[in-house]
Amino acid sequence: MTGTAVPLRISVIGCGYLGTVHAVAMAALGHDVVGIDVDADRIALLAAGQAPFFEPGLPERLESGLASGRLRFSADMGEAAAADLHFVCVGTPQSADGDAADLTAIFAATEALATHLRPGSIVAGKSTVPVGTAARIADMLETAGAALVWNPEFLREGRAIADSLSPDRIVIGVGRTGEEQGRGEAHGHGRRPGQGADVIGILRTAYAPMLELGTPLVVTDLATAELVKGAANAYLATRISFMNAMADVAERAGADISGLAEALGHDERIGPHYLRAGIGFGGGCLPKDIRAFAARATELGAKAPAALLATVDDINLSQRSGLVVSITDHFGGAVAGRKIAVLGAAFKPDSDDIRDSPAIDIALELHRLGANVTVTDPAALANVAGRYPELSLTGDLTDAVRGAACLVIATEWAEYREIDPVAAAELVAEQTVFDGRNCLDRASWAAAGWHYRGIGRR
Repeated sequence: MTGTAVPLRISVIGCGYLGTVHAVAMAALGHDVVGIDVDADRIALLAAGQAPFFEPGLPERLESGLASGRLRFSADMGEAAAADLHFVCVGTPQSADGDAADLTAIFAATEALATHLRPGSIVAGKSTVPVGTAARIADMLETAGAALVWNPEFLREGRAIADSLSPDRIVIGVGRTGEEQGRGEAHGHGRRPGQGADVIGILRTAYAPMLELGTPLVVTDLATAELVKGAANAYLATRISFMNAMADVAERAGADISGLAEALGHDERIGPHYLRAGIGFGGGCLPKDIRAFAARATELGAKAPAALLATVDDINLSQRSGLVVSITDHFGGAVAGRKIAVLGAAFKPDSDDIRDSPAIDIALELHRLGANVTVTDPAALANVAGRYPELSLTGDLTDAVRGAACLVIATEWAEYREIDPVAAAELVAEQTVFDGRNCLDRASWAAAGWHYRGIGRR
């Protein structure tokens, strides 16, 4: 998938994780793309072909886009003026003083962009926002005569390039203006935008290669499009926390959560995905998004969804503290002075993202309790060093394991799943492993003489 019949001129506002990946993907589809961000240092890195975060496949796609001339980056919002289609991809972090989303950046970006729009311009919001935000942004764009659509992203860190180029679905939410302009959709495919342009047709052009391969397209209203992303994350988080709640029951009853998950996964009404118990989810999306969703539900008077997601969040956080308690109990109530190797720092494999990472929380708590904690990770250590100088770090797995009283599998990187338990036994002080991700072959570790502890496993 390398091109499209009708290339568009596209601006991507915000070059964080989402914006960078989206800009690179649009260029890979053959469009002429400019990525714009207020962070001049980040722009300089991207313009030099350096990815500012770890994401498999991104460096190659970034280099290719720059070399083709279809991709460039700028700190000047005025560079967006010539674009046919503008994607707003700025971050919406959790507010410093509560659970609601901080929308400061997206409103500031919209205001700055609006001064460079012309009548008939099309703005597509991709940021994850509470329902009702798009209507406010549409009002901000009204004086510029621009049409707003909401086009939520569904990227998974570690698989973002594939998710961008081969998405499960494309969702486009339109407001009243978009609905009016979309009536001529069947005749507008491939046209360049202008006064009265076919909004849906332009989005179809942007995503033409995916649509030609049969990717489902859902056209709906702005509010529903906003809800799609929030509801998807809320559902995934609920599945994970549900299985972790079941793991607690299984462990107390002498059952095995892995067998339970396998049996449930064969039920076609449930399916096998997101059923693995462990120390829970983290990252820059699920935790803050379910909290923002609950906060907005509370504002709307929807008490039950807010209560449900508060419970999901509580269960998730309790998995971290629960593992620390298990480790402490194993050592007779105290871990002070013991070397504990925490394998993993990123919230998930194939990422260097440590935001709200269960691995970091567990390492910090063990350190607070007096353990000599050594953290290792293939990609995230630079981020850890900048924020948590109290933790001992090593990029060498052998160094991390050597002399340890126990190993903690906190991120399921392939190199940790593939550790040879016989070889590892020669390095450690005590053969104890806490599998926080239920990703190891329990039988082979037990056969090698290890005391194995998983989550919800006998």
